[in-house]
Amino acid sequence: MSRDLVLNGRISGDPVPVDGAVTVAAACAAFLQTQVVRSPRTLTTYRTGLRRWAEFLRREFGDDEIYVNQLPATILEQFYAWLLRHHGRERRATVLTYLAGARALMRYLDRRQLLAPGLSYEQMRQQLSDVVGRSTYRTPRIDRGIPLILEYVDGLQLPEATPQTRRKRLEVLRDRALLHTLFSTGLRRAEVAGLNRTDVEDGWARRALVTGKGDKERIVFFGEEALTAIRAYLDERADRYVPLFLRHDKGRGQPRRDGENLRLSPLSVWRVAKAAGAAVNVAVSTHHFRHHKASTLLNRGARLEQVQDLLGHASPETTKRIYAHYEVEALQEAFDQYSVSPAEQAAALRAGKR
Repeated sequence: MSRDLVLNGRISGDPVPVDGAVTVAAACAAFLQTQVVRSPRTLTTYRTGLRRWAEFLRREFGDDEIYVNQLPATILEQFYAWLLRHHGRERRATVLTYLAGARALMRYLDRRQLLAPGLSYEQMRQQLSDVVGRSTYRTPRIDRGIPLILEYVDGLQLPEATPQTRRKRLEVLRDRALLHTLFSTGLRRAEVAGLNRTDVEDGWARRALVTGKGDKERIVFFGEEALTAIRAYLDERADRYVPLFLRHDKGRGQPRRDGENLRLSPLSVWRVAKAAGAAVNVAVSTHHFRHHKASTLLNRGARLEQVQDLLGHASPETTKRIYAHYEVEALQEAFDQYSVSPAEQAAALRAGKR
């Protein structure tokens, strides 16, 4: 099987049958062409998974001309077992990530009725589910020191406004605005990187419409501290470039008219958060800000469906599974309020109160 076909196929739409059948390589290429509407992260996940899928087929079947209608109902099980042998059970999350691409491919083939007669993706999914079992979600451990990061960036002394220190001054103001945005909104890093200054009306709008995971739109809200930091950053920039957060390093290149080529990347957003956390010895990533926002809202009494809407989860079950554990403060309050000590209970018994 050609690795180039899997990665760089030029087939668009449906794969073209040869002698009534379609090769797996051609199907992979056609499938990836249909996934351009996905988020870059999802597309990368699928491409990475299908690289391993191609390697699996070559090593297990030793044939460059495997046809999709020759794939058995157990092929996903076999791929999963192969991944486990190569990566080990301790890297189960990695294995499931690789498996996602193959599963999506099988769904695609089923929709186009290209699988063997009588075979469906649902059969494959059920058999795989019996082997994989239920995946567990490990509750993220959130460092309670996240607010210290904001305290730290707010306390940083701004370099003087000189030509020599302008870049550093802009970076300090940008990072301050960016971290306040993460803390206030619970946005994903890609969503933060994708913000335009018009989304927040140059720091004067308390709400913004963002397009998040799965191309779903939702309203997000900004606290006053975040808006104040954004206004300070934009005032210092003194430009009309479209992106809200820009690169200011020397290697960024010359700006185009709208400044789109200067937009800060999602990876850079992550690096800003990591660096600020390290400065105050707080282990953090951008997603920890998101979890922190959710747990704070829940502990303060927000309803689960409200948190779901604010964070842009497709299902309330996702919110519940991930964040219900964080209502610790409310549980502690109930525990303290309603628990009775042995001494109190013994005294009540002696007094005849049962």
